[in-house]
Amino acid sequence: MNFKNSVIWITGASSGIGEALTYALHERNARLIISSRRAEKLEEVKNKCAGNKDNIYVLPLDLADTESLTQKTEEALRVFGHIDYLFNNGGISQRSLAVETDIDVIRNIMEVNFFGTIALTKAVLPSMMEREKGHIVVTSSVMGKFGTRMRSTYAASKHALHGWFDSLRQEVAVQNIDVTLVCPGFIKTNVTVNALKGDGSKLGEMSKGQQNGMSPDACARKILAGIEKGKEEFYIGGKEVWAVWLKRLAPRLLNKVLRKSNVT
Repeated sequence: MNFKNSVIWITGASSGIGEALTYALHERNARLIISSRRAEKLEEVKNKCAGNKDNIYVLPLDLADTESLTQKTEEALRVFGHIDYLFNNGGISQRSLAVETDIDVIRNIMEVNFFGTIALTKAVLPSMMEREKGHIVVTSSVMGKFGTRMRSTYAASKHALHGWFDSLRQEVAVQNIDVTLVCPGFIKTNVTVNALKGDGSKLGEMSKGQQNGMSPDACARKILAGIEKGKEEFYIGGKEVWAVWLKRLAPRLLNKVLRKSNVT
């Protein structure tokens, strides 16, 4: 598997991991559909790709507008005739205490991270099932395996993704469709800069963990390597990844550690 000539749709492609995946897959001669809310930023990403850009199609969309995603999928299918891979990478984070987070903010995070991802996947699935071929890749988080302070809804949205896509994996195996859950830890992106506070405003600053995190390019390479190895779920990052295993083996100890940790 080298992704050459594969048709790959990437959401969240205007920055961070999605942008890095765009560059890495373009280098592998994939045919790309890149999406996010910001059309102008997507054009910038496309223009940064080296060489021939004819196989890159810009398709702006808003994951929060779930009713539009069926039409967006129809457009995506018209571009190259089918979709081999859907990289569900779009999402937003949170930095606020649960008790101080407005219910509308909670709904917004769930709408983008969970319902938008599910709606787009459901729109793409019938075409993959008809071809009996396809691969759904979901950028979750280590927060999909445990929770910390200041991330209650973000963690909830990622936990929900795991439940839904674990179930989907079993349902579509007979149609030769694969499902991969990728769980990054600290990656040096603007995810915390754009994270929502309790009132819905943006945090506006990068956390220390993010500043010291893995580069998006390195993360993208590890994601593609994991997919090539046929992994169904895997974790990317530094020492924060060990918390996933600690959650399984010694959950009380993990809780003690997290209560004393700087999680902002």
